[in-house]
Amino acid sequence: MTRVLVPVAVLEGETVSPGLMSLLGTVDVTVLGHHVLPEQTPPDQARLQFEERATAALEDLSEEFRAAGGAADHRLVFTHDREQTVQRVADEVGANALAVSRPTGDVERVLVSLSGDVDADRILSFVETLVGDRDVGVTLFLAAGAEMPDEAATDDAATDDADPTDATDPGVADEQNGAVDGSDGDEARLEAAADRLREAGIDATTERATEGSAFDALIDAAAGHDAVVMGERAPSFRSFFFGDESGRVAAASVGPVLVVRKREEPAEGDPDATPDGEE
Repeated sequence: MTRVLVPVAVLEGETVSPGLMSLLGTVDVTVLGHHVLPEQTPPDQARLQFEERATAALEDLSEEFRAAGGAADHRLVFTHDREQTVQRVADEVGANALAVSRPTGDVERVLVSLSGDVDADRILSFVETLVGDRDVGVTLFLAAGAEMPDEAATDDAATDDADPTDATDPGVADEQNGAVDGSDGDEARLEAAADRLREAGIDATTERATEGSAFDALIDAAAGHDAVVMGERAPSFRSFFFGDESGRVAAASVGPVLVVRKREEPAEGDPDATPDGEE
């Protein structure tokens, strides 16, 4: 069964909107209650002080998720490193996606980004399960030709070494033709993905951005949608995009973001883990 991990800063009063709960009603959910501690505070000390209150809040959230339609459980973690803890628990529960919780009403349309180095097949499979037979539309989005930060730096260095005036060089001509072919390939890729969702009974449209950065294009496209689905990038971009961009998209679009995880080896253990005290 598809599972989504929903991190919640439970002691800071963070909760989950009814719209996101309803959207996740077709999948199983693990609510991860977490509290980031000052470096000098031992997790066991915080647990003794806050566990009862935090657990009660997590039990209420889990019950609301179950009422929305899916199975739900919860865990409670006191940690010094939120990102490492989220990844560890996601590996332990076999989460297919992570949720960046933001307020939303009824979800009528979801923006699904296929930009970047993502596992498109995995994202589409997740969307098929998420939407199911409900009346939720999907816009498939692709920022064509957008460069990732590291790629841009590499390409700039290569450009400095090249002779920009040698337009008759066969390699330059091939590269220019490749850019056109790449554009056509992006369009074909997007339409093939939309056809797949339509065959599954989902109302799917496409949107393609050809200018500007991938991030800015995604922000613009997200404005007309109630939630965003996006994929994790390759490991070389993970610290920049997973820790940063998904949260920034959620804040800018004023809606939740679901980050579909890539297939990968389990993460190393979390030194702040307290398994015997997790729910």
